[in-house]
Amino acid sequence: MTVSERLADPIEADRLVLTPLREEDAAEMVGVLAGPALYAFTGGEPPTLDALRTRYAAQVVGHSPDGEQEWLNWVVRLKTDDLAAVGTVQATVPQQGGPAEVAWVIDVRRQGHGYAAEAAVALVRALVEAGVPGVVAHIHPDHAA
Repeated sequence: MTVSERLADPIEADRLVLTPLREEDAAEMVGVLAGPALYAFTGGEPPTLDALRTRYAAQVVGHSPDGEQEWLNWVVRLKTDDLAAVGTVQATVPQQGGPAEVAWVIDVRRQGHGYAAEAAVALVRALVEAGVPGVVAHIHPDHAA
């Protein structure tokens, strides 16, 4: 059983739920990812709806074209009546073992509430419980958050 099969269900946290990414999420996520400040340390720019749909179509396949990596992506949602999206988390898991690389993005309008930390902790916990031997995150040294 692959890691993605073990993590097919939403991941629960205290205030958040991480829902597996779907192509249909692009319409909601284009606004969440619209803040230019999100790209200060990673480069790039806010995606258009068409670009995000194309990206999500590639990501939901669940693996790299060569099959060497599993691609796991979730939308970070508030546990509210409308399950509003506030960001994303992702993990790249090598098929040959080794640590997963994780990343997260939280809407600039929702930062400062601990959502990134809560989502990252929930993601890492789920990966470890699914048998991933370790986790690595690359964070720019000037990124104060």
